[in-house]
Amino acid sequence: MASLHSICGCGAVHGELGSCPERWSRRGVLRSGAMLTAGLIAGWGTEIALPKTARAQTQMTPDAALQAMMDGNKRFTQGQLTSFNDDLKLLKEKTTESQAPFASVLSCADSRVPVELVFDQTIGHLFVCRVAGNIATADLIASLEYGAAVLHSKAIMVLGHGNCGAVDATIKAQAVPGQISTLYRSIRPAVDQAGKDLVAATKANAKIQAGLLRTSSPVLADAIGKGQLKIVAAYYDVANGAVTMID
Repeated sequence: MASLHSICGCGAVHGELGSCPERWSRRGVLRSGAMLTAGLIAGWGTEIALPKTARAQTQMTPDAALQAMMDGNKRFTQGQLTSFNDDLKLLKEKTTESQAPFASVLSCADSRVPVELVFDQTIGHLFVCRVAGNIATADLIASLEYGAAVLHSKAIMVLGHGNCGAVDATIKAQAVPGQISTLYRSIRPAVDQAGKDLVAATKANAKIQAGLLRTSSPVLADAIGKGQLKIVAAYYDVANGAVTMID
């Protein structure tokens, strides 16, 4: 949990989380993300001993990773989930020493978006990062860089969803308690672009955040350039459970 007094990417201590302009600038996001990722890679290293099934996941192509997610979503919407049986099997095996998720998801923290269920994926398949409004802040970029550079996930999906409270609150721009309004600055470009239509603004936000991941991180950009990673935006309809690519 972040305290009211926190140290941001510029190295200074501020009285309110997010109060430093440098923390939220493109340069600040890049600098903080690079520093955090360097620490993660240095601390854990890039060589991980993986079981056979996990190695198979790391050998997937970006397109195959995205297709596996969409196939799982189809099973989810049809009520034909297979991941529960896999979960039970994995819980009986030794799964604590390594992970090799084939894809990462930047999702909203909304409790109506159970990411692994939505894509019918079992333990160890998806590297899920969640924050209200599925926004690409420095800390989230660092986590996704770790997923790509160290865990070798082949795709990153920024997943917006229906009736998103964070986007709706940004559209309304009303006074809110605590630090909730710090979310607005990251979502505001989508509202400026799409207007007050909640669905349009939510989709625009997912696309903008996906674009930020592509352009603000040298780690992710390098993986994309080598054909090792794809970053896409998608929209989850909470009413019918379907995920639609919107990039």
